[in-house]
Amino acid sequence: MRIVFAGTPEFAVPTLRVLLASPHPVVAVYTQPDRPAGRGRKLRASPVKELALEHGIPVEQPLTLKTAEAQATLASYAPDLMVVVAYGLILPQTVLDLPRHGCVNVHASLLPRWRGAAPIQRAILAGDAETGVTLMRMEAGLDTGPMLAKVACPIGTADTAADLHDRLEALGGDLLGAQLEALLRDAVSAETQDDSRATYAAKLDKAEAELDWTRPATELLRHVNAFNPWPVAQSGFRGQVLRIWRATVVPGQGEPGTVLSAGRDGVDVACGRECLRLLEVQLPGGRRISAADFGNSQNPQGERLAPVGA
Repeated sequence: MRIVFAGTPEFAVPTLRVLLASPHPVVAVYTQPDRPAGRGRKLRASPVKELALEHGIPVEQPLTLKTAEAQATLASYAPDLMVVVAYGLILPQTVLDLPRHGCVNVHASLLPRWRGAAPIQRAILAGDAETGVTLMRMEAGLDTGPMLAKVACPIGTADTAADLHDRLEALGGDLLGAQLEALLRDAVSAETQDDSRATYAAKLDKAEAELDWTRPATELLRHVNAFNPWPVAQSGFRGQVLRIWRATVVPGQGEPGTVLSAGRDGVDVACGRECLRLLEVQLPGGRRISAADFGNSQNPQGERLAPVGA
């Protein structure tokens, strides 16, 4: 069976590795065009492209799959199955109809909850107790296709988006691997999604990273966790942006935004309810440091953290 893989970020790499280890040839890999990255803004290949090139697999990087030329190129690979993981391009119906066994997608949520671009972060922000990975058959709607298999994953109170990303990418590869042979025999039963239970995982916006200290500490902790590694929760400190990488909730009461204590355990900031203990922070131009080191060097006790620019 001939497989075409479409994916771009690191999240897609474990699934591609599973396919490369299968007896079925990956005849082409589709990924996003190289993008400028780093301080020099040099073009950088996606993690998926790098892995494909290591294995000598043809790589296609069209700006769109809606043109007749792009569709003809895909058809020339005569795919039996197309596997899509965080590709970043919309697949038109013509493309969805091309592979003999259709197109399947590995999505980082327990559908129909969290359809869309940022399911990992939205699950954390919402305070969900669990998330997971869903293997679904693709159709024209946004993550609306019938579900073929699922695997769940608990969300701990200390789990960041980076932590969860790493666990889910591995689960996604395992899930696809477990279902691959059945997919190629058309032997997987499908479950229609209940649209009434669907939620939308909107793309993250940098403006969301600003912490509102009048909110409960448990809510702010979810923001810290969800925005690690991007865009990173932040607040204003002495006219600078203080980025908050890790935190936890502790008892305490005070005027929201006030630093109640700063010691070896961290920096405690009063919230609308309880306190957020900062554990790892970063000032502009500096590296990530423990909040204990930040407290020793800055002596912030009694000061107020305010909106950036206030």
